[in-house]
Amino acid sequence: MKKRAFAIGCHPDDIEFVMAGTLIKLKENGYEIHYMNVANGSLGTNKYEYNTIVPMRRQEAIDAAKIIGAVYHESICDDLEVYYTQNLLEKMVPIIRDVSPEIILTHAPYEYMEDHINTGRLAVSAAFCRGMVNFKCNPPRPAVEEPVTVYHCISHTLADQLDMPIIPGIFVDVGTTIPVKREMLACHRSQKEWLDVSQGNAAYLNNMQEGCRYLGKMSGRFEYAEGWIRHNHVGFCGPNDNPLIDVLGSGAFINPGFEARKNI
Repeated sequence: MKKRAFAIGCHPDDIEFVMAGTLIKLKENGYEIHYMNVANGSLGTNKYEYNTIVPMRRQEAIDAAKIIGAVYHESICDDLEVYYTQNLLEKMVPIIRDVSPEIILTHAPYEYMEDHINTGRLAVSAAFCRGMVNFKCNPPRPAVEEPVTVYHCISHTLADQLDMPIIPGIFVDVGTTIPVKREMLACHRSQKEWLDVSQGNAAYLNNMQEGCRYLGKMSGRFEYAEGWIRHNHVGFCGPNDNPLIDVLGSGAFINPGFEARKNI
């Protein structure tokens, strides 16, 4: 069976900023790739009404996913309604079971925004529940037993809620993916127009690229990088499972400084 990687972001364009390069590299190494924004982008405008912006941002995300041949999954709630609730978890679990990914890429508990934090929490719990036969999911789906390794991205602000820098545990070389990441991000035209006006010409695309450059410099090895922290393995996969490292070879490495902190 083909191995699958699933990027679960919060809003349309979050995957493009901090996850898409790694997703592209996994596809190049034989993975079937999946793309989901938990929230539908309903608040990402100062111009359009709800019934205009939601389908607009949905299509922008579909267009971005199509560029890299990713399977698109529908959003399940509005912006700022991403709460860690039974209702949303019941919707997430069947999606995880249908995809049955070996790798999940998602947000982290140290994100600057609650929507992002709760997206990561939902993704983690849905993965944890994948094999629980008595979990009530909506719609019902049979439990799956395959192991999954969860990785948390580095916020595009490069800092946590308290504005402290985040140190990645793993660096992935995304240098060759930058043109495609820019093309994907440019699909989110409603956001680019909005943020370019408020932040300066091409700021939207350039901020993504500069974030990757920053992490590349931090790596000491790559020009552009995405950063990850591997979730605790218990309930998900084997203690030594680390498919990003195993699959990407010289295109990824464990940050020795991060590992040293774990041994203090």
